[in-house]
Formats: sequence, C-alpha cells, structure tokens
Amino acid sequence: MINANFTGEIKKEIIKNGFENSCCKIAALAAFLRATGSIIGNGENIGFEFVTESEFVAEYFIALFEEVFGAELKIVQATTDNRNGKDRLIFQCISEKSIYILMELGILCREENTIDVKLDLDPYIIENDCCKKAYIKGAFLGSGSCSLPKLENSRSGYHLEIVFFNQTIAKSFCLLLSRYEILAKYIFRKGSYVVYLKSRESISDFLYVCSAENALDKLDKLAYKKDERNQINRIANCLQKNYDKSVMASVKQIRAIEQLQASGILNELEEPLQRVARIRLKDKEASLKELAEQLSISKSCLNHRLRKLVKISEEIDKGE
Repeated sequence: MINANFTGEIKKEIIKNGFENSCCKIAALAAFLRATGSIIGNGENIGFEFVTESEFVAEYFIALFEEVFGAELKIVQATTDNRNGKDRLIFQCISEKSIYILMELGILCREENTIDVKLDLDPYIIENDCCKKAYIKGAFLGSGSCSLPKLENSRSGYHLEIVFFNQTIAKSFCLLLSRYEILAKYIFRKGSYVVYLKSRESISDFLYVCSAENALDKLDKLAYKKDERNQINRIANCLQKNYDKSVMASVKQIRAIEQLQASGILNELEEPLQRVARIRLKDKEASLKELAEQLSISKSCLNHRLRKLVKISEEIDKGE
C-alpha cells in the first residue's frame, strides 16, 4: 500500500505546484497524452482519449485541456479492474478542435493534404528548460509509478517507471532525462515500452527535476532508515560470525585438552601449559579475555598457549 500511496503523493505534489507558463502546460499535456492517451476516430472525425486510474489526475487534466484549448472531455467509461480493485476511467474528446489540439501538442502533423502521426517527440514542445521539466512531469502524471523498498525486506528495492506506447518516444524520453544526468533504461513489456529507474540516486534526481520536494524528503528519510538498518544488520552478522568462530575454536581447544588429559600427556607438559589447560576445562563457557584475566597473562599469550596445546594434540593423532 505504501508504494501506491507514494506514487499518489508525488502526483499530488506535482499538480499542487502546477505549471505557470502556457508553454509548460502544452508540454505537460503533450507528455500526458503520449503516456496514457491514444488517437481515436468516430466516422470522419478524429479525436483522442486518455485512460487513468486517478480521479484527481483526470480532473486536473480535464481542467487543463479546457483552460489551454477550450476543449471539453467527456467520461465514456468507468470500470473497476477486478485484478487490483483500482478504478479505470476513460475520457474522450472528439470535436472540431481535436485535430488542432493534437497538432499543437506535436502528436499530429500535416503533410500537404494528409495528416500523419508523429512518432517522435516534437523538439519545439520542449524548446525551453521549463518545458523539458514540464514534459517529464506530465509523463509521470500520465503513466508513472514509484515503488519504495520495505524496511524489513532487504530484497525489495527502489523502482520508478513510466509507460509509453511506442519505442521511439521511450528512447526520446530516456534522452531527455539524460540531459539532467538521469540515466534511464527501457524494456518492452506487455505491448508497451517501460522507461525505468532502479537506484535511489536516480529516483532522487528525478523527483528533484519534478520539484517534488516533499516526496524527495520522504525518500531521503526512508533511505537513511534503510541504510541505518542495513548497518545494524551488518554489525550483527559480523558479531555473530565472530561469535561462531570463537565457539568453534573453544570446542576445538577443549577437545584437544581432553585428549591430552585422557592420554596422560597433559601431566608431562610445561606448567604454564598445564595451568591454561586446567582453567580452560574448568570454565568452558568463559571468553579468552576472562581466561586471560584469571591467569594474569595477556590475551595473545593465552592464544599462543592454547594453539600449542591443540598442535600437540594433532601431533598425537598423526602419530597414531
């Protein structure tokens, strides 16, 4: 649920900030239709429609189409997806203005007496830097989503994606993002081309370009908590490994000493070695530090003597 909420938070923040200039509004509308719209026909009339799962995104773009072009969009279908329980809203615009709107958005072009679809991004639409950013925002509002990793699941990761209907636009969008040093890739999935980002750094850069400061702040806080938890886990794993090694060494030492005792060789060894052996057998759970303190010797000295006891035991095994 957190991922769906985070996607909604990003989109609400983009919409709240809005687009000040007319050129930016056109760029956002162009990207929005590229991401979630399609050209449709009704008899001799040509129009367009868009599909969205978000009511507040639909309301915003309906108002934007009316503000910029005086176009009225009508809802033609409202269903619920049985797989995910999400609403699916379809809006259409088929009027005398439709072709003009699509041409202004760089989606259609007139060649002599024919009207063709422009597969690539119209450079005029994103001529200014503000328009480039508006185009990026509009595309995310159209078909973007962002997933955050779960703190308790180290396998889950960061993921942001935007879906387009043709490969040319997907390539152009990746190139557009690269202007802001955001390196995106795209894949073909279920009949669409999906532009995606998989690292926290690239998603942070994306949110910064979209001026989604609140979402960026939330991402940074989550990343900090994630890194903090990973660090704690690394330390715990390290301590556990050291503990396991210590236990294994202790078991090896005790077995060696018990073998020396059973064979009668222990009593023939030097007194310092006998003292270490007796203390080790007497307190099998004690740490090396505790044993060294009991013997009033250094930890390194204790280690040396224990290794010598183990070595003597191994030599006995070889001799047998």
